[in-house]
Amino acid sequence: MEKALSCIALVSCVKQKRNQLSSAKELYTSDWFRKARSYIEQQGVDWYILSANYGLLSPTALIQPYEKTLNKMPVSDRREWASRVLRQISELGCDQTTVFQIYAGQKYREYLLPGLRAAGYSFNTPLARLGIGQQLAWFKSHSTDKLP
Repeated sequence: MEKALSCIALVSCVKQKRNQLSSAKELYTSDWFRKARSYIEQQGVDWYILSANYGLLSPTALIQPYEKTLNKMPVSDRREWASRVLRQISELGCDQTTVFQIYAGQKYREYLLPGLRAAGYSFNTPLARLGIGQQLAWFKSHSTDKLP
């Protein structure tokens, strides 16, 4: 009997944050992040946050606010970050039946996707070619709840 596919969503962190210790899912406060979180939680899949500072974060992890983004990091630091995230993913115990749904910008995907591919994982990037406004509309049109 074949093992059923499992899905894990990966959502990038955002600049807009609370200014106090919070669970990761509550720390990020932008409209984009709130819509992404709502959509993913409706899907009922496991999900993690791709944090420029912490790597792979459980939504329930308690963390301090920070100011760091991959968008301004040198290539060597982005490669190192992707390697760290790939190690953290391997620690989750995923196997090749895991499909990753990735909701993150180019700088977050550029070295992560080749690493996932090399490890034998499947992935989708539904927002890859969409601008921010189109991404917000995508979340709204694919959501079962009425998103603002």
